[in-house]
Amino acid sequence: MKTTDTPPAKLPEEPQDRRPVTKVDAPPVKEKREGTVLNVFSHGVLVIWALLVVLPLLWAVMSSFKDDNSIFSSPWALPDKLHFENWSRAWSQAHMSDYFFNTIVVVGGSLIGTLVLGSMAAYVLARFDFPGNRFIYFLFIGGMSFPIILALVPLFFVMNNMGLLNTTHGLILVYIAYSLPFTVFFLSSFFRTLPSSVAEAAIIDGASHTRTFFQIMLPMAKPGLISVGIFNFLGQWNQYMLPTVLNTDPDKKVLSQGLVQLAVSQGYKGDYSGLFAGLVMAMLPVLAAYIIFQRQVVAGLTAGALK
Repeated sequence: MKTTDTPPAKLPEEPQDRRPVTKVDAPPVKEKREGTVLNVFSHGVLVIWALLVVLPLLWAVMSSFKDDNSIFSSPWALPDKLHFENWSRAWSQAHMSDYFFNTIVVVGGSLIGTLVLGSMAAYVLARFDFPGNRFIYFLFIGGMSFPIILALVPLFFVMNNMGLLNTTHGLILVYIAYSLPFTVFFLSSFFRTLPSSVAEAAIIDGASHTRTFFQIMLPMAKPGLISVGIFNFLGQWNQYMLPTVLNTDPDKKVLSQGLVQLAVSQGYKGDYSGLFAGLVMAMLPVLAAYIIFQRQVVAGLTAGALK
């Protein structure tokens, strides 16, 4: 008996991908090893740098809570107890309170004046075209390259003739003039990165140039203002040469002058614990300002590149 078997139905063949298959090459092992070695080396350098910066600060803070005998007998050991009398002695007997007050007045006034005048000048130079724009801009840039030590003698006679020698407001004006070149240079580059459409919309709505600057453009430049403000604060707080030449009145000395006088007087007395306490007092505001505004400083430095 002959039987006929029906052949099974053929399944539809899947379309073959005729695109050429490209072989992905694995990254060379040599480059990967070189990158690893470079990362290890760079991290090692950063760790060494951090230790070189942090360890002296920690040693100064630790020494400010010791007595004089412990500082010389066991300089690297922890204090047996916290001698807070070192801080009170430096604050009252060494007149660190007076130096602090004078420094806060001078640096506060000069910082506000530098940011206001510098931001206004930088905004005009960055957003407006007028004859002499680039000439004025390069004059500010030239002020950054002029060593302040060359201007001390003529500056002394100018301040003396104007009656501003040994005065707080005279020192504030000198600090402002000293910090303006860098402030204008930094903020003019920052203002160029801000969008022009916002300012144009404000002008169309009837806002004046002054209102547009103070209410719209200046708040937008807040990261740049914080960054340049921190840099100016550090430079003005640690300034020593200008107040030494222009501010010889003992009652109006700033903190940098007071630290030198404290080092001389306490060195003769052998009160090194009080000297370390005064040093840490002068150092704390700078560290606190940088720690608080660390993110704003980084944001202000990278804002121009990101935009």
